[in-house]
Amino acid sequence: MATRPPYRIELLGPQHDRQTFAFGQPALDTYIQRQAGQDVKRDLAACYVLTERDDITALLGYYTLSASSVELNDLPPEVQKQAGRYPLVPAVLLGRLAVDQRARGRGLGAVLLADALRRALQTGVGVKLVVVDALDDAAAGFYAHHGFQRFADIRMRLYIAMTTLRGLYPAPHTPVTPIESSDDATTPAERRP
Repeated sequence: MATRPPYRIELLGPQHDRQTFAFGQPALDTYIQRQAGQDVKRDLAACYVLTERDDITALLGYYTLSASSVELNDLPPEVQKQAGRYPLVPAVLLGRLAVDQRARGRGLGAVLLADALRRALQTGVGVKLVVVDALDDAAAGFYAHHGFQRFADIRMRLYIAMTTLRGLYPAPHTPVTPIESSDDATTPAERRP
């Protein structure tokens, strides 16, 4: 019998106590305490939180994902070749990732990052890379350790290509289920007299 993981990751909700979260960096603490809920309501970011399985109110960590783009000319030549000729290349922005000070040393940053990257793979829309703007050298080192590469001209901006992610996180095989059709399954345009 498999044991349940001790943690859960879910979308930020009213049941989560954001006020006690403390990463130790004012920008990341203030964001989760005051701004994250508004960004979610305005569809500017999706905020995922990590909690203990048996105590879902206290946040151990969080991350945000948003739609973004990168100028084609900012990418290395090998990525440019695979990106077509569009001036802007679609990306997912991993905007913030933080672990509460009381939960450090448990590998939860890597857990959050892996969850974020898997979600980026499952967006269902065309995305070429995941981009992050590291807060400092330590954060940049964390992302580089996990396979991200630096942009040549933007020192604290890093990326990982979706092709790399597909190699790291192969999708489980899911059988395709046929869609049943019925006479009532028409689009609004088809219903016009």
